[in-house]
Amino acid sequence: MNKAYLGIDIGSISTKGVIIDENNNILASSYIWTLADPVNAVKKLLKNLKQDIPKNYTVVSVGTTGSARRLIGIMTGANVIKNEITAHAIGTLSKYKDVKTIFEIGGQDSKIILINDGIVTDYAMNTLCAAGTGAFLSSQAKRLNIDVKDFGKMALNSKNPTKIAARCTVFAESDLVHKAQIGHKKEDIVAGICESVVNNYLNNVAKGKKITPPIVFQGGVSKNIGVVKAFEKITKEKIITDDNGHLMGALGVAILAKKEKEEIFDFDILNLDFETKGYECKKCPNHCEIIAIKKNKKIVDAWGNRCEKGSLI
Repeated sequence: MNKAYLGIDIGSISTKGVIIDENNNILASSYIWTLADPVNAVKKLLKNLKQDIPKNYTVVSVGTTGSARRLIGIMTGANVIKNEITAHAIGTLSKYKDVKTIFEIGGQDSKIILINDGIVTDYAMNTLCAAGTGAFLSSQAKRLNIDVKDFGKMALNSKNPTKIAARCTVFAESDLVHKAQIGHKKEDIVAGICESVVNNYLNNVAKGKKITPPIVFQGGVSKNIGVVKAFEKITKEKIITDDNGHLMGALGVAILAKKEKEEIFDFDILNLDFETKGYECKKCPNHCEIIAIKKNKKIVDAWGNRCEKGSLI
């Protein structure tokens, strides 16, 4: 039996999964939209991975990360559940051992991770503002009637990027509309949006951080060549991207799963009925928001309670 390891990174916008071998080679991968339904997103993800994994490999350990990591960890019987910072750092270091700075921009969040001698020394995540995320780029592409996949190439055609307010989403959107109305070229506006994303990231997420090369840029937005070039222009540093940059969190937690006790993973969980339910506990003044997960109509775990009165297990 050839051993394989499954890593799942589930976020609010997208769900990513990889299956790796003992040498960290990716045997199968999948990237899908979460669509506000993490349970069914993971079922679809696992179906894709099951179809693509070589027949002579068996998954013996599972790891989960991302915003819904605990929920999906319970659902899959994960051997390890880790935060995104650790998972992204481990995944990136497995491919770029000398990396010092990681820029990561996803659909609704972004983060910076600083590394020294292979150890995370500092990190930060975005605030509530979404102006430096993939969701912002998608909404502006729709506003301009441009496929977001064409954003990067169009930005490279700009000779004079339009200055777009980068303070927050609302200011950026109103500024974009104003610049379009007064006749700025579409490619210049697109290039300006890319630079706006970078400026927002550097002035918000990376504020006060010492950015040291080598710099690896990952997450879904790293696929946008316009944003990559804007990072290089503004930081005056070489920005490294990877074809699998959107999978680094899943890769990292799959690598971490290798260190855990092995137990053959059964893809038959695809056929089980999972349901999540949230409600407010009123058994004490805390009024905690409890999240419960049911497996075939039976509660298997719950969290959110700050006292035993709210326990459902």
